[in-house]
Amino acid sequence: MERGRAKALRPLPHEVRRAAVERGLEAYGRGAWYLAHEELEPAWMGTDDPAERALLSGLIKLAAAYVHAARGNPLGVRTNLRGASERLASAVGAAPAGPGNVLAWIDLPTLLVGVGDRLVRSEALCANPAEAATGGADVAVPSHEVAGPAGRFRGGPVAIPPLHLPRKRA
Repeated sequence: MERGRAKALRPLPHEVRRAAVERGLEAYGRGAWYLAHEELEPAWMGTDDPAERALLSGLIKLAAAYVHAARGNPLGVRTNLRGASERLASAVGAAPAGPGNVLAWIDLPTLLVGVGDRLVRSEALCANPAEAATGGADVAVPSHEVAGPAGRFRGGPVAIPPLHLPRKRA
């Protein structure tokens, strides 16, 4: 059973899901974490393949961790990295269910190592919050594409290095 909020399956045609994933991965790649989350969510809700749902949910949680980092919320970073790790781990070893399935695109074992590294760092930052922020309260509020609604901004971003999504080699 999937943890977190239950989201109903809203089937999407393969081409529409693929386009949403491509937009989400592109946004993630340029550091538009909030936009990546928003683009990936319909694809996650639009597939009935359990492994693909786990992978997409994990990528959404990973993007959400960076949203919280941009907002200056180390506990949100840690919580979402934990969720990303759990969901991504449940997709490891699953065979892609069909052509163009996102499971065929991402190198999950390598991604999990990166998530684990960031999770260790976030645990340390939560244990010592004074080291978490990379700037003071006068830091500019990140764009909506990066951190979502400005009202949730808490201060300087959390010092978690960006994680590139490793692609499988053809």
